[in-house]
Amino acid sequence: MSSQSATVPELPAALSLGLRPLPLAPLSMALKILVRSAVHRHPAMFARLGDQAGKRFVIDPTDLPFVVVMTPRLDDPEIEAVRRGEEPAADARIAGPLAGLVGLVHGNYDGDALFFSRDLSVEGDMSAVVALRNALDDAEIDLVAEAAAVLGPLANPAERVGRIAAGVAERITGIAFARTRSEP
Repeated sequence: MSSQSATVPELPAALSLGLRPLPLAPLSMALKILVRSAVHRHPAMFARLGDQAGKRFVIDPTDLPFVVVMTPRLDDPEIEAVRRGEEPAADARIAGPLAGLVGLVHGNYDGDALFFSRDLSVEGDMSAVVALRNALDDAEIDLVAEAAAVLGPLANPAERVGRIAAGVAERITGIAFARTRSEP
């Protein structure tokens, strides 16, 4: 699929190909719900972005047929999945395999290591990218917990099911979709 180094697993090409015809509107709606919930649950993360929160970021999972465009404002965050090549102009672009990008959110991968191994490329406003990275690092986001939280009173059972699903997805793809939890 791409010429990424073997440091970070890539989504299987057949799975990526299978995602091409899917409509992006439902994914965009789910992302909007997830981000609005994250703003409510982690307002300090968004506030920490300061002036950089108004910047537009293109998050480019290089092994998927789409990119995510976001402006992480605390008061009115925007996020949308768009077809590769159809994204609007952005202040910054962060590109790499889905596993690396998700691993950055979860803290499983170090951004500097990914950058120097060429698994991650960054273009544009570096101060905005550094602010985003620092905000994410401090928030200790777990995508499974965040997704389950949008279900309100059903969050706990949804998170349990989500962790099982994330484990299955990890075995199939090699991508850790949940934050590694340390046992007490």
